[in-house]
Amino acid sequence: MSTQIPEDLKYAATHEWLRAAADGTATVGITDHAQHELTDIVFVELPKIGRILAAGESCAVVESVKSASDIYSPAAGEVVAVNAALSDNPAQTNNDPYGAGWFFKLRLAAGGSANGLMDAAGYAKATGKG
Repeated sequence: MSTQIPEDLKYAATHEWLRAAADGTATVGITDHAQHELTDIVFVELPKIGRILAAGESCAVVESVKSASDIYSPAAGEVVAVNAALSDNPAQTNNDPYGAGWFFKLRLAAGGSANGLMDAAGYAKATGKG
């Protein structure tokens, strides 16, 4: 099965994606590549709303039948929403990593943009898919 790498997202080397919105917020999740590597996701611990994150800060945990992994914030900002549906259905991350399987939303800090993140071509190359 081929790995999806949407062109409209930015990617961290730690396999998180970021979708910036015009209102200064950004949605964050893990990549299709990451969910394939983890296999069946059974638990997701999300950051608390209101938490201030630095770019690269560990802020969430995802557990699969295989292992547990930290999730890192790809940009600096304040957590303004979390995907509470993942508590009841963590497999959404496997089924739809770029849609219903998102983890949290940030209000990006001033200068907390996607600087330093890869585009789709860069991420494909970094994961050996390009």
